Amino acid sequence: MSSSDKKTAVETTVVQAASVDQTRRQFFRQAIAGAVGAAAMMNMVPPAIRSQAWAAGSDAPEITEVKVGFIPLTDCAPIIVAAQMGFDKKYGIKIVPSKEASWAGVRDKLANGELHASHVLYGLIYGVQMGIGGQQKDMSILMTLNHNGQGITLANQLKEKGVTSGGTLKRLLDNENRDFTFAQTFPTGTHAMWLYYWLANYGINPMQDVKTIVVPPPQMVANMRIGNMDGYCVGEPWNARAIYDKVGYTVATTQDIWVDHPEKVLGTTADFIAKNPNTALALTKAILEASRYIDATKNRAEVAKLISGKAYVNAPEEVIEGRFLGHYDNGIGKKWEDPNYMKFFNDGKVSFPYLSDGMWFLTQHKRWGLLKSDPDYLGIAKKVNRIDIYTEAAKSLGISVPTDVMRSSKLIDGVVWDGKDPKAYANSFKVKA
Repeated sequence: MSSSDKKTAVETTVVQAASVDQTRRQFFRQAIAGAVGAAAMMNMVPPAIRSQAWAAGSDAPEITEVKVGFIPLTDCAPIIVAAQMGFDKKYGIKIVPSKEASWAGVRDKLANGELHASHVLYGLIYGVQMGIGGQQKDMSILMTLNHNGQGITLANQLKEKGVTSGGTLKRLLDNENRDFTFAQTFPTGTHAMWLYYWLANYGINPMQDVKTIVVPPPQMVANMRIGNMDGYCVGEPWNARAIYDKVGYTVATTQDIWVDHPEKVLGTTADFIAKNPNTALALTKAILEASRYIDATKNRAEVAKLISGKAYVNAPEEVIEGRFLGHYDNGIGKKWEDPNYMKFFNDGKVSFPYLSDGMWFLTQHKRWGLLKSDPDYLGIAKKVNRIDIYTEAAKSLGISVPTDVMRSSKLIDGVVWDGKDPKAYANSFKVKA
């Protein structure tokens, strides 16, 4: 190559390099300008759209399809409403409701990860946490789903013997020499604790004076029809259904035992939250919105119709709707409007996972010998009840959060529970295991 050609080649290379450098500088100038412009544009975008855009970033749910279990009961409504009415989509997830046959099945599927979360008994979560309701596993409660709305049903044969209350039941047990059988839905669950507390209030020791068995909620009425039990405690609509089918009557509601008692929760494992914190938050928001929707009286009839379908509760719409709206009939001549019917939101007072609620179940587990010694009541409740996640979800929806993590209630026996001295409370009962 001649010296002239070499000079031309070098000059060409320099020009090309300069061109590349200029192109590179131009690219970065355009990129920076674009970013600044995009930021300015975002300030003009409505907040709802901005939040959706942000959801595609680091705050996006780790999984978008969330399998949530439920048992066919009226209080599964928040799960179904969130999934069917699109509250889940607002937060970047799809809730897939999974109908389960028993609470033991829910427990096992939560533990092995087949279910991401579930509509579940408050006491079941604490039982698994303590290793007394199955194999021990660290569990979490994201929010409370409902207060009130369960019941104690007795078989018609007892009505014929004059049993219309706890006191008349006690007299029958004292005078009739046979075994009486009562059913509940899970050994550490809510229905077991309501049944035991109610019986004990009338001097009946559930561990000694009667036989107790476990029956899944949808099977209660059929088992009573064939004479397998004298009574049971379960959630609606299976108390109202016993009256509808003329096999039983309501002797007490659980709000008679404790007004605004905690009932079902949105439960999951601690592992699931650790791996999927954004998903857990999104799920809590969706269910919280659904709960608020259900609590509007104008929406209740619509929700009753929705959950009555075969895929969900599979019960006549009118059987669900009556008590869902607070219209009570005990099946033996008494009708009333109950202001303490099943509530799902109540300005956030239902949804908040009070520590004292969780601690109460531990005190009853200790009372009935399920726990052999007093646990660290407060420490366990702080670990299980995820007030941090609930608070973040509630505040993002403009829902006020109680300032006190404890609440005070007077139960049917006149004893006040406030969570201040759980050990003394647990050991104060005359009727116990």
